[in-house]
Parts: sequence; C-alpha cells; structure tokens
Amino acid sequence: MIVLRQIFPQFSCFGSARNEVIVVMIQKVSASLSIFGSTFIIYDIVKKIRNGKKTDPYQRIMVALSFFYFILSFFAFFLGSWVAPKESGWMWAVGNTASCTMQGFLLVLGTMGELTNQTAVSFNILMLIVFGWNQEKFAKRIENPLHIAIVVVALSTAVVPFFFQLYNPACGICNLRPRVGMCGNGKDDEVFFCIVRGNHETVYWAIYWIVVATKMFALIFCTIAMLWVYFYVRRQENKNQRYNFRGHNANNHKESMRIRKILLLYTASLYLSHGVSVFCLWVKLPTSKWFIARALIPMRGFFNFLVYFLPNCLKYQQDHPGAWLVTAYFQIVRSRVDC
Repeated sequence: MIVLRQIFPQFSCFGSARNEVIVVMIQKVSASLSIFGSTFIIYDIVKKIRNGKKTDPYQRIMVALSFFYFILSFFAFFLGSWVAPKESGWMWAVGNTASCTMQGFLLVLGTMGELTNQTAVSFNILMLIVFGWNQEKFAKRIENPLHIAIVVVALSTAVVPFFFQLYNPACGICNLRPRVGMCGNGKDDEVFFCIVRGNHETVYWAIYWIVVATKMFALIFCTIAMLWVYFYVRRQENKNQRYNFRGHNANNHKESMRIRKILLLYTASLYLSHGVSVFCLWVKLPTSKWFIARALIPMRGFFNFLVYFLPNCLKYQQDHPGAWLVTAYFQIVRSRVDC
C-alpha cells in the first residue's frame, strides 16, 4: 500500500516565516486596492446604464475587464492561502481540495479574461484613432463577437484543468500545478518524490503555454498598438503645426491626444504587473525573490481605476486650480457615490 506524505514545507517558496508574512500581507493590501478599483469602475458604469445614460464599447469592455480582475483579485490574491488545503502547511491555510480547485479555476479564468479584455481595450483605441472608426461602428461590427470570443477562450482554458485535477497549492495560492508528494511503501525508510494529484503532464504543459502565450500576446499587441497610436498622433501634431489647422480638426486632434495618453497609461500598468512577472520568469529569479512581482500583480485593478478616472480628475483640477491630484480622485469618488 502506498503511503503519501506532503512535501510542502511551510516556507519553501519564501525562505523564512518572516518573508512569507511580508509577502502575504503586501499581497492582501494590493488585492484590496484592486478590488476597490475594479468594483468602483463596474459601479460607475452600471450606474450610468441604470440612469438611462448611453455607454460605448470602451466602457463596456472596461466593465468586463474589471469583472475578471475582481475575480482574480478577490478569489486568488486576497483569499490567498486561506482556501489552500490545511494539510499543505501554508500559513493560515484552512481550506480543502474543493476550495483549492475553485481558487485555481477562478485564477486562470480571471487571468485569461483580464488579459484578453486589456487587449480589447487597446484594439478599441487603435481602431478609433488610427483607422478612424467611431464607437458606433465598433459596437455594430466587432463588439459582440469580441465579448463572446473572450468568454469562450477564458472559460475553455480554465475548465480543462478542472477535469484533470491540475489545480493544486503552489506558494500559498492554488494554481495550475500538479501536486507533488513524498511517496513510500510503508515498510522501510525509502521515500521518493511523485505526483499524487494531477498526473497529466501533456495537459498541464498545454494549458501552461496557452496562458503564457496569451500573456505574451497581450504585452506585444498592446505595445504595438500603443506605439502605432503614439506615432500616428505625433504625425498629426506635426501636420497641424505645419498647416496651422484650427476648428473642428484641432478639436478632434486634441481628443486623439487625450486617448493616446490613456492608452499609454493602460499599457504601462500592464507592464508593471505582468511585465514584471515575465521578467522574473525570464531571468529565472527564485520565487523567494518575487516580492515586487507579488505586490504589483494584484494591483492591476487599482491601476485601471486610476487611468479610467484620470480624465475626470484632470478636469476637476482645471475647474479647481491648485487642487492636488489625490484630492481630485477623492472628490470624483465622492461625487460618484453621492449622486
């Protein structure tokens, strides 16, 4: 009879109890900010819909992006090791295999959903600025198929590992990972490492590379879209200066510059979160050194909140000279809640 013993020593990923406490606390604070940011974007746009105000594809994509990142922030990063199996040995682990599977499923679902929706935001802005589309044309031709494709890709990627028991604890969070244990025959002291759950190597690597490829595609596409929009608007700036265009064309160009800034900031937030994690993997940094990455990855929802409401805050500063940007954000949030 095979005797299985867990080999997840409590601090194997972070080197010490002190390091684990630091990482867990930073991650929960970051996740809390992200939950607030994602929830407030959803609240603001849904409130507009309830009040009969018109929304455009950009806002509806932001609702989907914020929804997926709320899932990721709350169930993966905020709950963290609380839902990991108690026998895994992770700090504050009080869950079981079922709760661990749920967390792993939602982590992959949220990751795929937010990456593809971030790509959709960049695609929307690219079509508006460079190709001259308006939001009505985008909504009529592309928006619905885009939302359907995103949901199908995210769900299918997250569902497959569920049937192969590939959601297991890893560094305090249940993720896409076979579960390794220490096996023995119970008759002598000879033990060896073996996979005790999720022994499906082909499926694991297939899903793993799908997630990695999606992350790389999002980074590359958003970078290309950002540069394309940047240089397009830059050429328009030079053209306006050369011919001294005024009136309607100048107003359109001013709006393009505003949207360009938004796209630059969204892309920067993508690099601050996923770009840092890709760099850590690229240089093969030990997980015990992933302090910055573990803090920044859960922050994406909060970064999106800052970028989404930035135009409103800048307008508030124009109407209230001398107001700090932090004050502007506070006032914008308060006005949205009070109305």
